[in-house]
Amino acid sequence: MSREVLHRLTYNAPPERVAAMLRDADFRREVCAAIGMSRAEVSVSVAEDSDSAEIVLDQWQPTSDLPAFVRKLVGEETHIVQTESWAGATRGDIVVTIPGKPGDMSGTAVLTDEAGVTTETVALTITVGVPLVGGKIEALIGDMLLDALKTENRLGRDYLSR
Repeated sequence: MSREVLHRLTYNAPPERVAAMLRDADFRREVCAAIGMSRAEVSVSVAEDSDSAEIVLDQWQPTSDLPAFVRKLVGEETHIVQTESWAGATRGDIVVTIPGKPGDMSGTAVLTDEAGVTTETVALTITVGVPLVGGKIEALIGDMLLDALKTENRLGRDYLSR
């Protein structure tokens, strides 16, 4: 089983500014804190001669707010590694893993411009390989992902208005 998540985030800024924001390690740390990560290490590597970038968010999230059946599977804290590989300023491949646990997400983020407004379209497939409850966990992760993207969008709009 798997669950598809598609979400659009809009910013009143050109794609170049949005791409720069997404490559700002301090901005990414701010988002991690706002979505409730207990700790996060952010690594950003940008190629000097192109718009290519590699972003890694190595983060830990408490599970105290999750249902008991999920905490039983993942423990009191979940380790999440999100890797984004941007081949240019406007398209990135995203892979999210939970080391040692049966689940992952993968997909893309694409920035498009229309009259100075950038839309970031995030499309991810969530897969949890746990019999009987995998679908429930995928739905829960999907809801958490949407909340995280909405928080990132709000913080991003504030960031870009400075």
